[in-house]
Amino acid sequence: MPTAHEAMIYVMVITSASDRDMTDEELARIGQVVRSWPVFVDFPEDRLVAVAKDCQQLLHDGRSLDGILELARKAIPARLHDTAYALAVEVASVDLEMRMEEVRVMQRLRQALEIDDTTAHAIELASKARHRMLT
Repeated sequence: MPTAHEAMIYVMVITSASDRDMTDEELARIGQVVRSWPVFVDFPEDRLVAVAKDCQQLLHDGRSLDGILELARKAIPARLHDTAYALAVEVASVDLEMRMEEVRVMQRLRQALEIDDTTAHAIELASKARHRMLT
């Protein structure tokens, strides 16, 4: 069973890997999030790569997306489910568009974490606002 921190990283990794192409921008954003978001304040940053590889290994070993989402749901305290969803949105928003695969993963994540539509929409709008550029 992963720790809450590890499970939140799993959420970001599966979001990034949803289109089978983890871009450098997405990987950089995961690192930036782990370094800067308060929820990771007591997570040893040097463990990030190992945890991401653990998640990838679970996928390669036949653990389904639903299986990883179930692990995440159990490991992440309910009060942080919206935070975990926000982490996923942050990674998905890097390229300013969501591909169909990412949309599907986000829908399944919302279901697994029991994120209501209003909360999901608010998180998604906030992320879009944060990533807009002037030009």
